[in-house]
Amino acid sequence: MSIPPDAAIVETTALRRRRLQWLGGLGAAARGRQRWAALCICTSGALLIGQAAAIAWLIQTVLVEHRPLASALPVLLALLAVLVARTLLGSATQAAAGDVADAARLALRERVYTRLLARGPLWLRQQRTGELGELMLTHADAIENYYAGYQPVRIEVVVVPLLIALAVAWTDWVVALILLFTAPLVPFFMMLVGWGAEAAGRAQLGELARMSGHFADRIKGLGLLRLYGRGEAELAGVAAAAEGVRERTMKVLRIAFLSSTVLEFFASVSVAMVALYFGLSYLGLMALHAQVPTLGVGMFCLLLAPEFYAPLRRLAAHYHDRANALAAAAEVERLLGKLPEAAGGEDAYAAVPRAPELLEQHAPPVQVRELVLRPLGAPHDVIQRLSFQIDAGQRLALVGPSGSGKSTLLEALAGWLPPRSGSIVLRPGLEVGYAGQRPYLFHGSIADNLRLADPGASDARLRAVAEAAQVMRFASGLPDGLDTVIGERGFGLSGGEARRIGLARLLLRDPQLLLLDEPTAFLDPDTEADLLRTLAAFARGRSVVIATHSEAATAWADTRLTLTAGGTRQATEVSA
Repeated sequence: MSIPPDAAIVETTALRRRRLQWLGGLGAAARGRQRWAALCICTSGALLIGQAAAIAWLIQTVLVEHRPLASALPVLLALLAVLVARTLLGSATQAAAGDVADAARLALRERVYTRLLARGPLWLRQQRTGELGELMLTHADAIENYYAGYQPVRIEVVVVPLLIALAVAWTDWVVALILLFTAPLVPFFMMLVGWGAEAAGRAQLGELARMSGHFADRIKGLGLLRLYGRGEAELAGVAAAAEGVRERTMKVLRIAFLSSTVLEFFASVSVAMVALYFGLSYLGLMALHAQVPTLGVGMFCLLLAPEFYAPLRRLAAHYHDRANALAAAAEVERLLGKLPEAAGGEDAYAAVPRAPELLEQHAPPVQVRELVLRPLGAPHDVIQRLSFQIDAGQRLALVGPSGSGKSTLLEALAGWLPPRSGSIVLRPGLEVGYAGQRPYLFHGSIADNLRLADPGASDARLRAVAEAAQVMRFASGLPDGLDTVIGERGFGLSGGEARRIGLARLLLRDPQLLLLDEPTAFLDPDTEADLLRTLAAFARGRSVVIATHSEAATAWADTRLTLTAGGTRQATEVSA
């Protein structure tokens, strides 16, 4: 089937329209402020006609008809009132548009964050966090001027020039024709420039996101880079990425300055045509009316002629903001797979996706039926047609060689990895907790990292779970105990210490089903024995699934589930 030559254009137009609708939805929470900004800017434009009329009347009355200045005092006061009103309306427009921009930025960040939650931690592991971070920062800021500048002016350009054209036509139809015939030049060139500006803006945002991701990755691996003597080479890479951003930014600025120059030229030519018409009329070289227009009429039209094009020029200037916003939307769509919806939509985070049916209250907490699993990015399944159940209070040890799918099975039980087929069915209301091999620890104190599970936990309860997870075994020797500050990703701690903090955080959450991935790895036999003993006391009445290579941890469990490498046959369950 052949594709029409304009198919790509139709697709691009459809994408642009969809992205504009999505951008419009970001400001939905401040729709009232958006209407107020539009009303203020249009009212200010209407008052501009009265301002021009007052100035023209004063010139005609005082300079041409030589009336005393005292007779013009009411008009002068009205002119002053109009100037004050327009100043206040301008301030109100900026304030309201700023509120809309703030609401849109917040909505974008909320939607992006919700979408990231919906994609899940396994997907996030495959992404560059620096690029995703830019979605919350640069890309959110890129849409600010779209709401603060472009949208109010878009309403103004529809209303104000029409009002000015009607006012001018009432005084001189020739000037109105000049304005109406020259006005389409501005949107035409604006449209031509807009396509190039959008493409350049998208390239710039993409380059900036890539540079941020590159720089963030190198910061995280700085120690490794120094160890292998790659510091200078990576510095050159960062410099090259920064040069790419500079080039993209300069290209955007070139387009902006060029388009502004062209549009200003056509607007100036149009105003000059109006001035030329009146000049020739006053010199007697052109007579399109029965009478020569008065000086007041000429001044009224000449004052309004630049203002007729002013909204068009402002729209042209803010058209780049529209292009930047569309570019930001395109980058959000590229990095997240689609444009994120509002809270409560299809992007809402479902913590543990499960089978449609639910177990009865008296049934086992977990039933796994004909489960087939494949890790993200893996070429083959590691779990095939696996069926088992977890009873209340049961301790189940997952054993098997590396690559047999122990961690993958835990991730599926935690709701991180959807099954390729089969089902995982939970009893209603069952709370699941998961402690992985690489728990993420934030920069802050150990206590702060523990309180992520329960911000309101008392110091006594915090210390109790730290004792149970053997955190106090090393924390008591630190300068400030649990208040000792650790680095991002647990910098300053050993792998075993970081896992114990992750386990203590899980115990603080107090789930009914504990999923533990190698919790005793890197521990000496005494610490391992103490951990298993305290864990047994804490987990009494709760179900525990533990993936392990440790004989002690396997013996601690009451049931063993052996997984085979490659997932080529049914796993077997053997009582310990």
